[in-house]
Amino acid sequence: MKSSERSFARRIDLTSLQLFVAVCELGSIGRAAEREFIAASAVSKRLSDLEAAVDTALLYRHSRGVTLTPAGESLLHHARTVLFGLERMQGELSEYAEGVRGHVRMHANISAIVQFLPEDLGAFARAHSQIKIDLQEHLSPDVLQAVHEGAADLGICSADSANGQGDGGLQSRPYRSDRLMLVVPEAHPLSARAEIAFEDVLDWDIVGLHAGSSISLAMRAAAARAGRPLRQRIQVTGLDAMCRMIDNGLGVGLLPDRAFALMHSVGRLRAVPLTDAWARRELRLVARDFDALPVTARLLVEHLAPVPTATDGTSSAT
Repeated sequence: MKSSERSFARRIDLTSLQLFVAVCELGSIGRAAEREFIAASAVSKRLSDLEAAVDTALLYRHSRGVTLTPAGESLLHHARTVLFGLERMQGELSEYAEGVRGHVRMHANISAIVQFLPEDLGAFARAHSQIKIDLQEHLSPDVLQAVHEGAADLGICSADSANGQGDGGLQSRPYRSDRLMLVVPEAHPLSARAEIAFEDVLDWDIVGLHAGSSISLAMRAAAARAGRPLRQRIQVTGLDAMCRMIDNGLGVGLLPDRAFALMHSVGRLRAVPLTDAWARRELRLVARDFDALPVTARLLVEHLAPVPTATDGTSSAT
């Protein structure tokens, strides 16, 4: 290593990098200080020293918080890579400790969280009580972005998102599959159907999830192919809220089959299977590199997707 490179490495300390990432994620020095249990003035001093070390401004400071300069964007990418590498190193070294300790950061979409993860993670926690799992719910594109940026070790998202993102270098494995069902009140005219094509649903008001959810994106794409408008009058953030809206006559909606089996008692509801090919969906487990994960994360991967398969390159969402 050249002397100039050694000098640069000595000027950068890990605590400052961690605080810089926290400030970037929260958009505020004050909120980062609160999360990291350190005085805001100390965080501000660390950031100033970091800017002096790299000899350029990293943040634009304004009354509403902070935003990144172009140099800050570059440092954030590299800082996350460095911190991810350190966590991986810690995980590898933990293999030599007595027992396995650590935590796994996971982001997953609502379909996985509602239908499958409670049982799967519960069984894993009982078998590995020393491993803690940090789980957050996000839309599938945001799950991919978090894994790509190193904010999550593992992600679970829809296969359409995982397989359609280009060449960002993520790997994926099949996790679970489900089938979308049309959910209607028991007294609805469509409740007597044995199955139905989505095009026949377009005559009715629809209760949907977030605009960026995989179900909403699939519905909009199907409506566009049919040359019909999508009458999505109400959007909610959870499947239980969707069921309550449908039960009270505010529209019909699409739910995964297992989610409906868990929630149909919310009201007097009936589920009709969709005949469309896109209604049969696959959820995939994604990571930067399954083989390079810390040992704790690899244990969870083997629990969730025990049969190794060829991985597919995917990318973070744009």
